[in-house]
Amino acid sequence: MTITVGDITANPALEVRAAAGHTGLGRSIRWAHVTELHDPVRWLRGGELVLTVGLGLGSDERSRREYVRRLHGAGCAGLAFAIDVWLREIPPEVLEEGDALGLPVLRVEGKTPFIAVVETVADHYAAERTREQHRLLTAQDAMARAALRSGPAGVMGELSSSTAGASLLLDRNGMTSVSVPDTEPPWHATVRSALAGRPRGMTLLADGDATILLQTLGPAGRTLGWLALHCPFPVTPHVRMLANHAASLLAVDLLHSRDARRALYRERAPVLRAVATGRPQVQPTLPVPPWEVVCLRTPDPAALMDRAADALVDVLGDTDVARRVGLAALDDVLLAVLPASGRPHTGERLFTALASEADGPSAAGACGARRPDDLPSAVDRARNAAADGYRHVDEADAWALLRSSVPATGARVFDQAVLGQLRDHDARNATELAHTLLHYLDNSAQVEATARDLGIHRNTLRSRLRIAERVMGRSLDDPRTRLELWTALSLDPMPCFDGIWHS
Repeated sequence: MTITVGDITANPALEVRAAAGHTGLGRSIRWAHVTELHDPVRWLRGGELVLTVGLGLGSDERSRREYVRRLHGAGCAGLAFAIDVWLREIPPEVLEEGDALGLPVLRVEGKTPFIAVVETVADHYAAERTREQHRLLTAQDAMARAALRSGPAGVMGELSSSTAGASLLLDRNGMTSVSVPDTEPPWHATVRSALAGRPRGMTLLADGDATILLQTLGPAGRTLGWLALHCPFPVTPHVRMLANHAASLLAVDLLHSRDARRALYRERAPVLRAVATGRPQVQPTLPVPPWEVVCLRTPDPAALMDRAADALVDVLGDTDVARRVGLAALDDVLLAVLPASGRPHTGERLFTALASEADGPSAAGACGARRPDDLPSAVDRARNAAADGYRHVDEADAWALLRSSVPATGARVFDQAVLGQLRDHDARNATELAHTLLHYLDNSAQVEATARDLGIHRNTLRSRLRIAERVMGRSLDDPRTRLELWTALSLDPMPCFDGIWHS
C-alpha cells in the first residue's frame, strides 16, 4: 500500500498544507527528495515528492512556470516549498500551474524540517514491508496447515485467497486435478497450450492485463504436474514466493502419493507372483475380471516396476481401478494384471508409455484371463508372445490355429478356387486386384479408408473393384463372397506396397 500526497498533508505530526493542485492529492509518493537545482529532472525517476526552499525556482514568471511543468512532465508526485526560509509566499504563477496540471503544491510550515517528511515516507514503506512480510508468513503458515488438513485442495484455496487470484492444479497429463474456483475459465486453455512445450521451472504467461504464473511440480528431471496461478495484476516477488511455497507443498504431496502407490504395488507383488507361478497362498487383489495379463520383457523387471506404477496413473488415471492393478517382477518380465478393454488395449497403452522412456521394455505379450486359476497359463502364453512390440495372443492365435489346421495342399486348392482368376489377371496385366481387395476387406468395405491406405483416388479404387467383380463374375456385395475372399487372402501372408507384409 503506497503513501499519497494527501496522507502527508493529513499527518498531524507534520505542518504541511496543500496550497494548489488539490485534484492530485491522491498521487502516490515513491520517495521524498530534496533538491535546489534549477532543472533536477535528470536526477529523478518519477513518483518523487520534491522538497525545495525555492533557490532553483527561477527569477521570472516564465522560468517558474517552466520549472513546475518540468517536474510534472517527469512524473513527480508533488512539489513542496519551505515557507519563511527563502520564500515567504509561493509565487502565484506556481500555484496557477499546479492547479492547471493537477500537481499538488504544498507549504511546509512552522518547525517541520524536510528530513521529517523524508522519514515519514521512509517509515511508511518500512512498515509496509514489515506488514507484507507478516502477510507472507501468515499465508505460508495457512497453506502448511491446509496441506495437513485437506491436502492439495486446501493449499490451492489458501493460495488463491492470499493472492486475490485463481489457481489450477494439473496432473502430469495436463488434466485438471483441482481448480479454485471450481470452474473452467478461458485462461485454463492458455495454460494447457503452454504445456505442449513441457515447460520446466517457473514461466509467466500473458492473459490480457492479467498474468499467469506456471510452475512445474516435482524433482529435477521428473514432472509430476503443474501449478498455475492467475493474477489480475503484475506478479510481485511476494506472489512468486507464495507460489513457490505452494508448489513445494503440492510436490511433497504428489511425491508422497507416488511413493505410497509404489509401496502398495510392491507389498502385493509376492501374492500375485505366487498365483502366477501356480503356488497360490491367498487370493490377490485385482480389478474386476475379465483381465488382460501382460508380460513386459525387460532385463531388470524390478527396476521397471516403479516406473510402471507411475505410468498406470497416466493410462488409467488416479482411480480405484488403477490402485487394484497387480504388478510383479518375474525372472525376465514384469507381469501386469490389468482391466480388459477394447482397442487400444490397456496393456498396449502401458507398453507405449514405458517404451518411450530410456531402458523401457523391448516387447510386451498379452493374454486374456477371467479367474485366478487362469493366471499361470495366461502368463506363459503372454510371455511367449513378448517378442517384438505389443502382441495380444487372443487376437493372433485364432488365425494361427486356422492356418496350422489347414494343410498346405488344401490352402492352395481353396486359394485357386476363390482367387485363381484374380491372380491370373494380375499376372497377365501387372495389376494388384488381389492386394486391393485385401485392403478393402480389412477396412470393412469402406472406400474412403481403403483409398487412403493405398494412396489412390477413390474413383481409381472403385474402378479396380468393378474390374475385380467382372473378372471373378461375383458381386462384392454378397457376404459369402467377402468371407471366402477374406479367408483366402488371409491364409497366406501377402507383401504390401510399402514393404510390410500382411499377416
